[in-house]
Amino acid sequence: MEFGAGIEFSTLQKQRSLYVPQLPPCLQGSHVQVEFGDATTVPDPLDAESIRRSFPLTYGQPLVHFVSSLEKPPPNGVQDQQPPLRVGVVFCGRQSPGGHNIICGLYDAMKLHNPKSTLLGFCGGTEGLFAQKTLVISDDIVTAYRNQGGYDMLGRTKDQITSKEQVNSALNACQALDLNGLVVIGGVTSNTDAAQLAETFAEAKCLTKVVGVPVTFYGDLQNQFVEANVGFDTICKVNSQLISNICTDALSAEKYYYFIRLMGRSASHVTLECSLQSHPNMVILGEEVASSKLTLHDVTKRICNAVQSRAEKGKYHGVILLPEGLVESIPEVYALLQEIHVLLKNGVSIENISGQLSPWASALFESMPPFIKKQLLLSPESDQSAQLSQIETEKLLAQLVETEMEIRTKNGTYTGKKFNSICHFFGYQARGSVPSNFDCDYAYALGHGAYHLLAAGLNGYMATVTNLKNDVSRWRCGGAPLTAMMTIRRLLHGLGTPLIGKPSIHLVGVDLKGKSYGLLLQNAEKHLMDDLYSNPGPIQYKGPGSDSKTICLCVEDHDYMGRLKKLQSYLDKVKTSVRPGCSQEVLKAAVSAMAYVVEILSLMSPAGTGHAYHPLEDTSANM
Repeated sequence: MEFGAGIEFSTLQKQRSLYVPQLPPCLQGSHVQVEFGDATTVPDPLDAESIRRSFPLTYGQPLVHFVSSLEKPPPNGVQDQQPPLRVGVVFCGRQSPGGHNIICGLYDAMKLHNPKSTLLGFCGGTEGLFAQKTLVISDDIVTAYRNQGGYDMLGRTKDQITSKEQVNSALNACQALDLNGLVVIGGVTSNTDAAQLAETFAEAKCLTKVVGVPVTFYGDLQNQFVEANVGFDTICKVNSQLISNICTDALSAEKYYYFIRLMGRSASHVTLECSLQSHPNMVILGEEVASSKLTLHDVTKRICNAVQSRAEKGKYHGVILLPEGLVESIPEVYALLQEIHVLLKNGVSIENISGQLSPWASALFESMPPFIKKQLLLSPESDQSAQLSQIETEKLLAQLVETEMEIRTKNGTYTGKKFNSICHFFGYQARGSVPSNFDCDYAYALGHGAYHLLAAGLNGYMATVTNLKNDVSRWRCGGAPLTAMMTIRRLLHGLGTPLIGKPSIHLVGVDLKGKSYGLLLQNAEKHLMDDLYSNPGPIQYKGPGSDSKTICLCVEDHDYMGRLKKLQSYLDKVKTSVRPGCSQEVLKAAVSAMAYVVEILSLMSPAGTGHAYHPLEDTSANM
């Protein structure tokens, strides 16, 4: 493959290439100042010491905020040109709409602040990084890929940077190429790898600084500093249109149940958002199945009861959404997969797997349809999780529901028409899409942010943009240390001692106490029975709807960085009001109020916070 060659554009692609991404005010102008906040900690105080030991050189770094000369002129009024930089950039993980705009934003920022700067793209993902296979990014290349989908500018890989040999290969490549910075574009695994690279580079006194960028259409890289992931907005809009088209088809034919499985790995964010946009009759999230410990029989019965209830109203059609991670969320299936993966790791042949399983696991395995048996036996991914995209859960459930409805018919408990189903898997149809305006703007801003982090000589950071649900003019940009996003998982296996994982940035599933899930529950019964399908149509790039954002982003209250600034403002006011010489009354009031605040905070941080963890929530804990 010839990387960076560009493609023949359609009319739409030509128009999109002319779109100028909006840039927040804090990143505009030729002089962007870096302001440092307080030193960071980690979400769980019990993890702090372990993470500090693992990352002694990059732990506890301060938050960073960007302020433009348009907002705050430089002290001497002179805008000095930045020294030229040599920066490498690598795509990691699966392609996500908007990824190219990160490179475009990074390139534009580098050239704006010094035209002599050089951006090198590693071809073929991490394999290109290890092999030092590079492409010099030029004006022509950036023009060809600006606002375009896919990762075909450089190609990508799903491999992790895990082994000592791989880390050393990356170190050698950055030293040999004399890089000032390395930008890693990817999700939870890739950014955990970026943190390890940053620590290793610092230990080796390598001049290359490492910065990560949150890009994954799964939407599972969420924490106090990251509100959204590049690509999620586009993926959900494209999938929602496809789902809505099928909803209309179901309502027209009135004789099929459509089982639609959506890509998203272990987390169900894509499925939740698409449900909120398209209003299918039923949605089953992996997180609610895991939380309620529903068995495969429970899930099947739940769907059958819905089918029967609709049949009683003369409705023999419907649309059911399922996340691809559902199969791992069902306790007995998850345990079966774990046994299979251990046997595969120990060299047991596929033909002999069934005979080596525990009695209950063997019974469950043998009860499965032949096609599912074959898929469960696939070798796990590099992170030891199942190949979820290859396990046709939608077909399994459709077959189980059909069997159960036939039993109910024979028993006389169901008297309606025969159950008929059609199955779909939306996994690859959307991830190469032309990105939405939101993803174009967000990715471009992150590219600029990554440059300013590197220009400031910062290592082990993630570029961040917050306050995203508001207009671009109100976005806040900066950087957060990768270690501040880390947690340590404790996995319970039976009655033995918990298995303690290594510090990592872990995926975050759907919050069952969040506003987005609450909105889903609020309308679940109406959507189940009343066919209130909603079709958002194709992605809009101009006019009404062109600036729309995901419902999950808009309904949640994310503004962590804004609250930090507000807190600092309050603390500053306290310092101003309570100085030596103030009255006794003022001092007593301040001491009393602060004592109350400290007491409340201590009650909110009990021992063990953050460790209540179900093993089904995360398949990357043993990476």
